[in-house]
Amino acid sequence: MASPTIKLNSGYEMPQVGFGLWKVDNAVCADTVYNAIKAGYRLFDGACDYGNEKECGEGVARAIKEGLVKREDLFIVSKLWQTFHDVDKVEPITRRQLADWQIDYFDLFLIHFPAALEYVDPSVRYPPGWFYDGESEVRWSKTTLQQTWGAMEKLVDAGLARSIGISNYQAQSVYEALIYSRIRPATLQIEHHPYLQQPDLVNLAQKEGITVTAYSSFGPTGFMELDMPRAKSAAPLMDSPVIKEIASKHGKTPAQVLLRWATQRGLAVIPKTNRPEIMAQNLDSVNFNLDSGDLAKIADMDLNIRFNKPTNYFSADKLYLFG
Repeated sequence: MASPTIKLNSGYEMPQVGFGLWKVDNAVCADTVYNAIKAGYRLFDGACDYGNEKECGEGVARAIKEGLVKREDLFIVSKLWQTFHDVDKVEPITRRQLADWQIDYFDLFLIHFPAALEYVDPSVRYPPGWFYDGESEVRWSKTTLQQTWGAMEKLVDAGLARSIGISNYQAQSVYEALIYSRIRPATLQIEHHPYLQQPDLVNLAQKEGITVTAYSSFGPTGFMELDMPRAKSAAPLMDSPVIKEIASKHGKTPAQVLLRWATQRGLAVIPKTNRPEIMAQNLDSVNFNLDSGDLAKIADMDLNIRFNKPTNYFSADKLYLFG
């Protein structure tokens, strides 16, 4: 079973259904990546901040060593954390992350959030998280997004990343990136589910030839594990009468409907699971079509509820990134 691909503006083909690595426990991460490769996944979406890139690399190395895949069969994504935005820090941390993955290049490397924070040396704490002191102090760097993007472009020049992109940007930041970029962002990764549809942002990206990747496709589910009050107060999308009715009509699971709602509209998705049967179902979510009535019903579910923002995790009066 293989995912269809989307051709990026960089010229490379990216699988439309990938495997997300946020909150994959280190103890099982290598096996999870290995099993996902066996199940047919070829895109893996990681990040420095997830704290499991070394284990991800072990899973990839095992699959390659056993001949399940070659490196060129995989599409590996990672992200630049905020504390490494300074121009002279971008390449060194990228090389460290590549070493953790045991690979020579990333297929796609993203700016994780449009926020430059003061540098924290990896010898002090890695991943560094949001706080300079590891507890509560937020220190902004004076590096601009334009400067960081220039350093990202040099990763492409050096062969360390084939494509580069952005994550968690809002419309004005996207427009500005299009003005100053020598290499245009290939993708925009955003929180996207029926409770947070962001249609204007999606339309902007697609009009400009930037592929949109949706994360947290199942809405509050992944955030309930973090004991987030906002997520716990939201009705689970898997139990939504609208989603369940559409799933029953098509003989699919609610998860497959939520994923197909995104992919049918041209977005990529990166769900995760440890269960082999769910891995197969998620990867198989592109083999049916929702009708116009289905799409209209889901469109009506938009509540503009954002779960993944710093102020939902902790009190920080300097991190209103989505204000």
